[in-house]
Amino acid sequence: MTQSVAIVTGAAGDIGRAIASRLADDHDIILLVDIDLAAAEKAARTLGPIERFVAFACDVTSVESTAEMARKAASLGSVKTLVNNAGAARSVSLQSTTPENWRADHALNLEAPFLCFHALEEQLKAAKGSVINIASVNGMSVFGHPAYSAAKAGLLHFTKLVAVEYGKFGIRSNAIAPGTVRTQAWEARAAANPNVFEEARRWYPLQRVVDPKDVANAVGFLAGPQAAAISGVCLPVDCGLTAGQAELARTFSQSADY
Repeated sequence: MTQSVAIVTGAAGDIGRAIASRLADDHDIILLVDIDLAAAEKAARTLGPIERFVAFACDVTSVESTAEMARKAASLGSVKTLVNNAGAARSVSLQSTTPENWRADHALNLEAPFLCFHALEEQLKAAKGSVINIASVNGMSVFGHPAYSAAKAGLLHFTKLVAVEYGKFGIRSNAIAPGTVRTQAWEARAAANPNVFEEARRWYPLQRVVDPKDVANAVGFLAGPQAAAISGVCLPVDCGLTAGQAELARTFSQSADY
């Protein structure tokens, strides 16, 4: 019997590792893809046996490297799920954004998901698989990091393009838009500023930031049979941020003239 395979890019990071762990519940093999092979291997070892959690080095911005990834996936089994999770943000403001940073953010956050899908297109068709793109609330509204945000907005549109054009092959395509996620990068900020999470959570109606497992659980749902009729959507996993900002709501309610 052919084994089912889930591919997670950017798998060495906190979010990628959590997604890989969750998808192992209903996939036989998880291919942990990352540009840093040592980090991917370390993540794989923390998750389980090497027969199930396979680390693979790949530059997702490279046509040749993503083609190699696709060949590796084909050797493992039938690709049921592709999670385009690899991403990063550089310049905080538009004024500080250089042409080099703009292109680099677009290459990693928008072009790479296309390249991965393109490389795996035939395998996903054969399996009637699912594509899940990890976007961001930054792609839905303005929260800084303009090059990253513009790329994530493009990723949301790309998600719909795949859903519309490839639905006839049984492929489902959806996106998840996390808010602030409590990763090691944010823990480093907290080490420098112990109030960073307190400052961040006041903007979130649920009064907390997102945990990597929150993102992973949403991926698990969208990849699974309970989401069989869901395609072309963006699911915010943002503790209510995009519904409205609690701090602003409190400010306006306190100043309202009744």
